[in-house]
Amino acid sequence: MRLLLATFLAAGATLFAALPAMATTATGQLFHDGAVVGTVVTPAPIAPGSGTDPFYKVTNGASGQLGIAGVAPGDGAYHGGSWQVFLVTFNPGVTPYVLSSDEAVIAAGDAGDVTVTRAGNADFRCPVVQP
Repeated sequence: MRLLLATFLAAGATLFAALPAMATTATGQLFHDGAVVGTVVTPAPIAPGSGTDPFYKVTNGASGQLGIAGVAPGDGAYHGGSWQVFLVTFNPGVTPYVLSSDEAVIAAGDAGDVTVTRAGNADFRCPVVQP
């Protein structure tokens, strides 16, 4: 009985240790302050509405449009990629153009070109790295 219990515990410990390695990790790119930066996307759920770093997802953008990080490492307000998601939609009658910074999103909103909507259920976590 002790041998069976020891075997079970050893197998459980091995499986538990292997779980992080089983997580899918991917890389990607996004805009920050007009430059392309890299991301490392590792599944890390966060509670809806709990993101703190602004992230803009353009829903109907021009070709070449990437997601837009409002902050990145080195910015005082960066919290490690706990993304607060905003959907950016070009308004009817406006020809979409590439937005490459949070300042560009705000200017497009002020010009009436886009509508920006908070999407708390889409909040997520992934860090920003060098391109």
